[in-house]
Amino acid sequence: MPYELPPLPYAYEALEPHIDAKTMQVHHDLHHKAYVDGLNKALDGLAKAREANDFAAVQQLSRLVAFHGGGHSNHTIFWNNLAPAGKGGGGEPGGELATQMRKDFGDFAKFKAHFSAAAAAVEGNGWGVLAWQPALGALTIQTMMNQQNLTILGSIPVLMLDVWEHAYYLKYQNRRAEYVTAFWNVANWKDAEARFGKASKVTI
Repeated sequence: MPYELPPLPYAYEALEPHIDAKTMQVHHDLHHKAYVDGLNKALDGLAKAREANDFAAVQQLSRLVAFHGGGHSNHTIFWNNLAPAGKGGGGEPGGELATQMRKDFGDFAKFKAHFSAAAAAVEGNGWGVLAWQPALGALTIQTMMNQQNLTILGSIPVLMLDVWEHAYYLKYQNRRAEYVTAFWNVANWKDAEARFGKASKVTI
């Protein structure tokens, strides 16, 4: 079955004033939908190539699957990594995630400063990513370019921050660092903790 655009887990305006309703509507309804449509189109192209045994376009189609598939999966995680401030969003993580952060980064303040700096410094379009790396047995902060490049193979996302301009430009214009600062007010640590709980059990 073709992939479908998942609904937002809250109203467009739920993250105000930190992320505005118009940005959420455009980001979800237009940008995320474009990745879903692009993924379905690329997968259909590969299916037709297999049926025809004609793989002349396999390189291009494979790149499109990686790009649009990354866009779809990244945004699906991102929406759930957010929650209204004071209603699940903001604060600090607890439990096993907090313990692992102290082990890998020193404390939450050091993690937050590192992640914020990395996300703000992404060149062009991309993501700030906190991921569990099973092969390393550690949390890592990664800066993904576009939707799929510059990450460590096998990493499992725990917390993702979209720093493509479409994620913040209506409200923050070119002030990406302000957007990154605002993100911490709506970061959903319960979701991140649950993701880490599952990810940390994976071994490779």
